[in-house]
Amino acid sequence: MNAEIRTGFVAALTCYFIWGCLPLYFRALDGLPADEILAHRIIWSVPTGLIFIALANQWDRLRAALTWRRVGWLFVSAILIGANWLVYIWSVENERVMEASLGYYINPLVNVLFGLVLFSERLRALQWASIGLAVIGVGILTLAFGRLPYLALILCFTFAFYTLVRKQVEVDGRAGFLVETAILMPFDFMWWGWLVGQGEAGVMGRNGWDSILLLIAGPLTAVPLICFAIAARRLQLSTIGMIQYLGPTLQFLIAVVVFREPFSATHGIAFVFIWGALALFTADSVMGQAKARRLAQAAESA
Repeated sequence: MNAEIRTGFVAALTCYFIWGCLPLYFRALDGLPADEILAHRIIWSVPTGLIFIALANQWDRLRAALTWRRVGWLFVSAILIGANWLVYIWSVENERVMEASLGYYINPLVNVLFGLVLFSERLRALQWASIGLAVIGVGILTLAFGRLPYLALILCFTFAFYTLVRKQVEVDGRAGFLVETAILMPFDFMWWGWLVGQGEAGVMGRNGWDSILLLIAGPLTAVPLICFAIAARRLQLSTIGMIQYLGPTLQFLIAVVVFREPFSATHGIAFVFIWGALALFTADSVMGQAKARRLAQAAESA
């Protein structure tokens, strides 16, 4: 595993771990409307992004991101991620974390499909088998709901298309994040100002605890999204898709263990298939990297 791929793996694991634990953060803000939380999330993300750029002294990369073509693509990705954030926050507030996690279980399969169709990515036999197991597991979870999980589908496809756009834009993760949130900020200020003017929102929540939580919305948004952008540029979509199961699995466990949402035998069976798929895909990746190293060493010694 070369340094680029290793960096991508670490970045992917970091972002999905943070995203997996986010329901705990949003539940701590229980009582604040989803649109108000989203407004703060965007507002405090911009100074956070500027701090990250300044610490890394990457102003040149920010300037490189400010071309018409890149800003146009980042405008699309900003709208997609903004919609995804709003729906996800609403899902947590309305005790539908399990349905939200289903959306992120489906999303890796869409990523793999995009990789196969749009980027001609190839899968080995064991990887195909792991995808098959994942499809079965996701299918079982979907049937367990007994209805069309529209929130899950919105979350799935907004993030799938966001991933697709960010993979196409040659821009640094920090710079891309800052441009995206800066694009959303004018709309955000208008909406937030209207909420405050109507008496439907406070400037910094209801109390001091809310104020602290809202201030850290910036870093909690910036770190995983920047890590994701780093991973998207370095890893295949199929690889990102399988690592992504870490996030919804954490969300699912939080929904059941902490929030006490229902968990049935059907959910347990689905988890067996999904985690079996992840284990199979991981084992194949490790074996593939070991084989590549052996071939490289043999070529050097020849």
